[in-house]
Amino acid sequence: MDDLELLLPGEADVLVQGLRSFPLREMGSEGWNQQHENLEKLNMQAILDATVSQGEPIQELLVTYGKIPTLVEELIAVEMWKQKVFPVLCRLEDFKPQNTFPIYMVVHHEASIINLLETVYFHKEVCESAEDTLLDLVDYCHRKLTLLVAQSGRGGSLEEEGSQGSTPMQELQKQAELMEFEIALKALSVLRYITDCVDSLSLSTLNRMLSTHNLPCLLVVLLEHSPWRRCEGGKLQQFEVGHWQTVAPSEQQKLSKLDGQVWIALYNLLLSPEARARYCLTNFAKGQLLKLRAFLTDTLLDQLPNLADLQGFLAHLALTETQPPKKDLILEQIPEIWERLERENRGKWHAIAKHQLRHVFSPSREDLLLQARRWAKTYRLDVLEALAPEKPHCAYCGAEASKRCSKCRNEWYCCRECQVKHWEKHRKACVPAAQGDRAK
Repeated sequence: MDDLELLLPGEADVLVQGLRSFPLREMGSEGWNQQHENLEKLNMQAILDATVSQGEPIQELLVTYGKIPTLVEELIAVEMWKQKVFPVLCRLEDFKPQNTFPIYMVVHHEASIINLLETVYFHKEVCESAEDTLLDLVDYCHRKLTLLVAQSGRGGSLEEEGSQGSTPMQELQKQAELMEFEIALKALSVLRYITDCVDSLSLSTLNRMLSTHNLPCLLVVLLEHSPWRRCEGGKLQQFEVGHWQTVAPSEQQKLSKLDGQVWIALYNLLLSPEARARYCLTNFAKGQLLKLRAFLTDTLLDQLPNLADLQGFLAHLALTETQPPKKDLILEQIPEIWERLERENRGKWHAIAKHQLRHVFSPSREDLLLQARRWAKTYRLDVLEALAPEKPHCAYCGAEASKRCSKCRNEWYCCRECQVKHWEKHRKACVPAAQGDRAK
């Protein structure tokens, strides 16, 4: 696998050391774009290392140089940009970009960071190195899980909507909404990895998870709705590896990865000694948690035997008197990144959007071609294919695909008909990528 190395020896060290936080005003700027490309390279290298069992150098470098807090701050900053600045940009009458790919890269930045965090948070030392920003990350995951519950099975439904008649910015808004669903699923995995460290978390973090957000009850609701599962045309589909896939009847009792993440998080939060000592089992919490008994079938226990302990806990809980809400005075830390960024930029959202319209998201043709060459160099197809554990899927219908777009070589299709139907959506990314390849 040496020929698939993305980064030269020592290059990852330099890229990690150079990671820094950017003001919202600078998102999409030249320096920001360079860091986005560096993050994508680190992201792909981290996944590649895990895939071929080469150790975890990216994770070790992020811990060594104390860059996990930087990633968390960047994650929340781009989340705020998407909520506060992006809608303003979409409403500006004088913003009619010829190409929306530069702004798409900022929208996609959140997905890049949460994907990297999901890869490295498997290791407990990463959780410890987050320091005070772990509170901010817990809040971030709670926001995303709340969004996931609100979707209640609607995830990905926009992909069937026609794009004819949509402006480029309207199409970009649809893509951003679809991306939110996948980001929320990544946040679920990150939260599960945080719960693996529950016995070593600070009192403030534990209180945030159990009292402020009552994550056990939220996870029960998430399990009830299972927004990563839907019924289409009488067939059960599950969202896996970025696609909705039909589940064969013989596989429908098999535990999905996402269901497993919820169950493991619940196990950690309810059976860990530290968490059990801190969690207040009120009437509401008891009622919600006892709903889990209906899901704990023999088939599930065969796949996750540890859940037998959870089953015993619930049986005991059913006979236990509930507790009144605690009214203890607790001095604790609170997350500060979101509030600090909002305080620094309050009342400036329109000004930031106008600045970015003029200086960031209206590049010349020459600048766009130069950036396209850099994108093509960053997203190396040989590496991306090596990271995929299964065959590619059709970008339109999700079926197994064997044909690739001949222009950009980035998208896959199962047949010519699907490629034609998907062209209106794909052309916005295909054209600049193809131009970049020809300009090399």
